[in-house]
Amino acid sequence: MIVTFLGTGTSQGVPVIACNCRVCTSNDHRDKRLRSSILIKTADKTIVVDTGPDFRYQMLRANVQHLDAIVFTHEHKDHIAGLDDIRAFNYKQKKPIDVYANTRVENALKREFYYIFEEPHYPGVPQINIHHIEIESFNIGKTQFTPIEVMHYKLPVLGFRVNDFTYITDAKTVSDTEKEKIKGSKILVINALQKKSHISHFTFEEAILFANEIGAEKTYFTHISHNLGLHEEISAELPPNIELAYDGLELTI
Repeated sequence: MIVTFLGTGTSQGVPVIACNCRVCTSNDHRDKRLRSSILIKTADKTIVVDTGPDFRYQMLRANVQHLDAIVFTHEHKDHIAGLDDIRAFNYKQKKPIDVYANTRVENALKREFYYIFEEPHYPGVPQINIHHIEIESFNIGKTQFTPIEVMHYKLPVLGFRVNDFTYITDAKTVSDTEKEKIKGSKILVINALQKKSHISHFTFEEAILFANEIGAEKTYFTHISHNLGLHEEISAELPPNIELAYDGLELTI
């Protein structure tokens, strides 16, 4: 299985277009963070987790030529806004894209992209097949996905464990029951927004504590605000088994 970080950033904080901070003006490509998303290539499927506002550019930048499925973590705009751009894959592949979402996400998609669901279908609109998920494990092709429910302030959000890889964004608290699902992962990806306290996201220190509690062989931080700081400087503060992820990072698992 190959995992590619399509985006490791967040909409939190000052918009980049209006910001002159050291991160937003950095020449280090690792500081150029689009909204968080990953691409998972298994033996038989190509899968994206979340389609944020940067989805189209992320697909072009990663030269993704085929897409089988999309899995959604939750319904916030920075995780669903790019869904319309799957229409290029519909056109090329001549079939709908499988979408895996819980009830809340499905309802949000029906509000935001109502024209996808209208009958009769307008020619050229995105085509999807929705597969309902909750907290039970499900398969995409030959690969099992196990949902991990975390709390994003008061909103339940899904992370996913795939074999020995666990991917979580937008977590602030995780119950002991859900932690047990994560333990044993060789690679953990978890959000680390910034150093300053935040109501709905792990801070840098909280993410380190969580990583140490889980005890994965390697942990990567994602969903990083520019408020956290420069990649090179923050990396120097991390223990050897924890790294900042960056856009374009590829892991073979």
